[in-house]
Amino acid sequence: MTEPLLRVLTRMRSHLLDPEALVKAVASGRQKSTEPRWRRAELRYVDLKAGRHLQVTSYDATQAHTANHPAGSVEAREAVDALLDEPFGNWHVDTTTQTHQVRVTKRLEAVCHTTDRAEEVVADRGHDRDKERLLPEDDPVLVALGISDAQGRIKPTRQAKYRQVEEFARLLEAAVTEAVQRGHLRRPTVEEPLRVVDLGCGNAYLTFAAHRYLSHVRGLPVHLVGVDVKEQSREHNTAVAERLGVADELTFTVGSIAGADLSDLPGLAGPPEVVLALHACDTATDEALARAVEWGSTLVLAAPCCHHDVAAQLRRTPTPAPYAMLTRHGILRERFADTLTDGLRASLMRLAGYRVEVVQFVESQHTPRNTLLRAVRAGKPVKGGAVRTEYDDLVAAWGIRPRLAELLDVR
Repeated sequence: MTEPLLRVLTRMRSHLLDPEALVKAVASGRQKSTEPRWRRAELRYVDLKAGRHLQVTSYDATQAHTANHPAGSVEAREAVDALLDEPFGNWHVDTTTQTHQVRVTKRLEAVCHTTDRAEEVVADRGHDRDKERLLPEDDPVLVALGISDAQGRIKPTRQAKYRQVEEFARLLEAAVTEAVQRGHLRRPTVEEPLRVVDLGCGNAYLTFAAHRYLSHVRGLPVHLVGVDVKEQSREHNTAVAERLGVADELTFTVGSIAGADLSDLPGLAGPPEVVLALHACDTATDEALARAVEWGSTLVLAAPCCHHDVAAQLRRTPTPAPYAMLTRHGILRERFADTLTDGLRASLMRLAGYRVEVVQFVESQHTPRNTLLRAVRAGKPVKGGAVRTEYDDLVAAWGIRPRLAELLDVR
């Protein structure tokens, strides 16, 4: 049952400003045709030497910003009001006795589900607590992959890989949550699990992390397929899945990104709904994006690697004035090629009917590239208009032909 949005937010405000009852609150998502300043915001009360404070942590595309305001102060009220004014699509508010889930509808009304706790909980007011991990250090998957040792501690030499796994899990969390809440991605069932494919999975660190997060943290029924050209990778990854007891939910197959045939694989009752392509080299990322469009996949997460194709084209074509400085020096030309390639990929995915965000991803041990394209299929392909004009003008000015345009037959 819907209620006026202002009425529900006013009710939530009273919980957010209660330093005794609030356990934690999270704001996320966005309202129709809007974009909040923050991707996500978290609120909780912490006990400092100066007394109890409202701690507000706001996340943009690259980092977290934390501020502490004395409980009951004007600053605390202003901080809460500022977040309530943001066009977030969802609020989750936990108190010691209740849980409130607020969803903003397309008509800018609110649906609020309130659940009473079976028993009152005690809020954690500690300030110096460890950062909440989506996959704890002693998770069986991390041990099986050799990231953690037998005692459940991250190996010193694998700290960077653990950070990469954690950051990827957070990006996947945000993308899946928003896609489900906005109705782009269906809610999977045991009979019809979520269909996910990881193209170019290699040793499948992030494949296993994705499965573990979706199935055990989120509790979603899921079947995930990892594709790689090496038979050795298939054998290794299958053995790990069997040791973890998830071989019926994780399938690994040999094939190229462009040519892998998934039609006869067990567990996939249809084309993949979520496509992952993490650090696929050069035009392999384009092949992954093209396969996602071909399948009509709902959600795509692609972290590009090297960008040789456009860089080579820039060396062969005259640089338009007045941008010669961008391509005169090799290192600048490579960095510009990275940006130009991913910008064109985002444009082409928009033309294919996807809403695209380019966000920061942590560096891997193999490449300094740290961007991720997050695309959600939100409509039909675009035939013309400003998006197409912008794309046409850009490729004409630089005299290049992106590989993804060829694969999608964009002329």
